[in-house]
Amino acid sequence: MTLLAPAAPSRQARRARLAVAAVFLTNGALFANVVPRYPQIKADLGVTNAVLGTAIAAMPLGALLAGLLAASAIRRFGSARVAAPGIVLLATATFLLPFAPTWYAFAGAMFVVGALDAIVDVAQNAHGLRVQRLYGRSIVNSFHGVWSIGAVLGGLMGSAAAGLGLSLTVHLGISAALFSAVALAAFRFMLPGGEDAERAVTPSDTPAPRRAVTGTAVRMLAILGILAACGALVEDAGSSWGALYLTGDLHTSAATAGLAFVALQVAMTLGRLTGDRVVDRFGQRTVVRAGGALAAAGMGAALLFPSVPTALAGFALAGLGVATLVPATMQTADEIPGLASGTGLTIVSWLLRGGFLLSPPLVGLIADQTSLRVGLLSVVLAGVLTFALGRVLNNNK
Repeated sequence: MTLLAPAAPSRQARRARLAVAAVFLTNGALFANVVPRYPQIKADLGVTNAVLGTAIAAMPLGALLAGLLAASAIRRFGSARVAAPGIVLLATATFLLPFAPTWYAFAGAMFVVGALDAIVDVAQNAHGLRVQRLYGRSIVNSFHGVWSIGAVLGGLMGSAAAGLGLSLTVHLGISAALFSAVALAAFRFMLPGGEDAERAVTPSDTPAPRRAVTGTAVRMLAILGILAACGALVEDAGSSWGALYLTGDLHTSAATAGLAFVALQVAMTLGRLTGDRVVDRFGQRTVVRAGGALAAAGMGAALLFPSVPTALAGFALAGLGVATLVPATMQTADEIPGLASGTGLTIVSWLLRGGFLLSPPLVGLIADQTSLRVGLLSVVLAGVLTFALGRVLNNNK
C-alpha cells in the first residue's frame, strides 16, 4: 500500500482533521472529569481506599476484555460511526457513575466505561489514520496531543466542580451533555466510505489480495505491542509513582511532588503537538529511537544524581522521549500487510492497555523488594527497549 499525497489537503480533509481532533479532545476530557471527584465518590460510597482502588481497577479490566471487539465493530459500522456516537455512549456511562448505590455497582459502571473507552480509542485512531493518508504526511501525533489537552481540560473542569461544591450528578451531567454535543457535531464532518477508501492500490499490492496472516505479521504485532507497553510504562511512572518518589525518596512537600506528573504530561503534550513536523523531517523510526535514548538517558541521570531538579527534568525528558511512540506503533500496526482493516491497530491498542494494567504492580513489587528509585529503572529499561526495537517501525517522512 502507498499513501495518497495530494499537493494540498482538500476542504473535506481539513474538516475531517478538525472533526477527529474534536473526538480526541472529548475522549480525553470525559473521564478526566471523573478523576478529581474520586474523594467525593469514596465518601458517598463509604468505602476504604483499597475497596475504591479495586473498583477503579474494573476500568482497565473492561478495556482489556472489550478492546479486541473494536476491529469487528469498525469493519461492520465504520470508524466514524464507532468513534463519534461511541463518545455519546461513553459520556452516558460516566454520567451514570454517581447513581451507583454500592461499590460493586460502581465497579460495574467503571467496567463499562473502560470497555467503551477502549473501542472508541481504536476507532478514533483508525479514522485519524484515514485522514492522515489524505494529507500524505504525519498528523497523527497532533491528535494525541489534543487528547492530552482534553485530559487537562477535563481535570480542570472536575477540580473546579469540586471546588464549587457541585453535585456529581450535575457536574457529570453537564460534562456528558457538552462533550456529546461536540462529538455529534464532529460526526457530520468525518470521512464517508470504507476504511480502505484512502489507500492507493499499486500493482505491487494486487497479487495476493487475500493473504493469510503470516508469522512475520505476528512477530511484528508482538514487537509493536512491547513498544506500546514501553510507552505505557513511562507514562504510568509519572502518574502512579512520580509524587511518591519525590515525597518518599527526595522528601519534598505534597505540592512539589505533584510536579513530577505535570512535568511528564506537559513535555509529552508538547512533544505530540510538535511531533508531526519532526517526523516529517527525520522519519518516524528515527524520531522514536532517538526519543527512547533520550528517555533512558534523562531518567538514568535523574536516578544516578537524585535531587528535585534532576527528578523533574528526568520525568520531563521521559515524557518528551516517548511522545511519538504510541502513535508510531499504531500507524505501523495499521499498515501491516495481510491484516484486515483495524486488526493490527486493535491488537496493539489492547497490548498498550495491558501495559497500563501491569505496570503499576510490576514497579510496586520491585519498589517493595528494593526501593522506588530502583523500581523507576524500569523507565530506563523502557527507553532502551524502545531504541532497540524501534527499528521495526515504518520510517515514513
